[in-house]
Amino acid sequence: MSESPETPFEPVESKENDTFSTETPVTGKSKMTAAWSSDEGESEGVAAVASLPQGQVFEQNYQPWNGTLNPRWMRNWAILRHHVLGIFRKGHRPWGIPTRLFIFFVILASCTDIALALLASLVGSTELYDMFGVNRNNLYGHVLGFWPRNILYFPVVAALLVGGMISEDRAHGTSALYFSRPISRFDYASMKFLSIAIILFLIIDGTLALYYFSEVLVMGRGWSWIIDTFPMFLGAFLCGILLSFTYTSIGLALSSISRGRFFPAIGLIAILMGTKTMAAIINGLFDKSTLYVISPYDSVAHVCQAIMGIDSSYGELSWTWSLASVIIINGIALYLLATRVSTLEVTRE
Repeated sequence: MSESPETPFEPVESKENDTFSTETPVTGKSKMTAAWSSDEGESEGVAAVASLPQGQVFEQNYQPWNGTLNPRWMRNWAILRHHVLGIFRKGHRPWGIPTRLFIFFVILASCTDIALALLASLVGSTELYDMFGVNRNNLYGHVLGFWPRNILYFPVVAALLVGGMISEDRAHGTSALYFSRPISRFDYASMKFLSIAIILFLIIDGTLALYYFSEVLVMGRGWSWIIDTFPMFLGAFLCGILLSFTYTSIGLALSSISRGRFFPAIGLIAILMGTKTMAAIINGLFDKSTLYVISPYDSVAHVCQAIMGIDSSYGELSWTWSLASVIIINGIALYLLATRVSTLEVTRE
């Protein structure tokens, strides 16, 4: 068996810059050599050494931003519209189809008082109008009626909205996108808060305004009627703002301590319904209404009864205790929210 002829290898001359030391500057360039064989000489065991020319592997330059930053209000507006406009149009926060459908259903369901009041005006039935027309009790019930508004409508909408508002930023590292910009944590938390509060405000007080002004237009109410009823409308309007603020603060506090959508949503409904049920049971068994102060819904409702001048449905419990409870509940929720947002990292946790 004959031996294959030996093929001499040409030596590659080494240069001074082929060796590196701690004093060698990092230029982002490197010299590569390769030994390979892909021709017919493979059967003969011949290896060819290719010396590649010096080439650039990577280049990484950091340049400071010399442009003009957008003002603070514009950066905050970008966060606000990202969440609010996502309910109505694409290109913003991708709210789910079930959330959008439920919000649309709640808006329609909240307008049933308007339809019934219009029906009463068309039929001419005074009994039907007394039940659904504009008066002090109906304005209060439009905002704080327990059934079905504050057991089916408003808490569920708030739960759907706050579910992943902050928890998903913490879980997926989306906070890095926010804090890599010149956005403070206060602006981040306040815009998230306003986004939820505005949506709830539009649902609660928006339908309340439609309910009141449709009465003025359809029934042809004069200025004397408007002067008599407008203070009651303003009181109910203020109650809607207080309700939206309280539900938002509790919901975002729960979202800030969670990493998913399920816990904040279920936690908000459990707090609202659980505390009310417990207080109602204690009041029914022992005729003690003091425990209503632990219920966010009942505390807000009691305060709003005092604002609108409606007879209290909470026995000997003073509305000032309920007002103190509302302040404490919102204070604890906002403190928890601020503490958790201050611990958000700029990387995925």
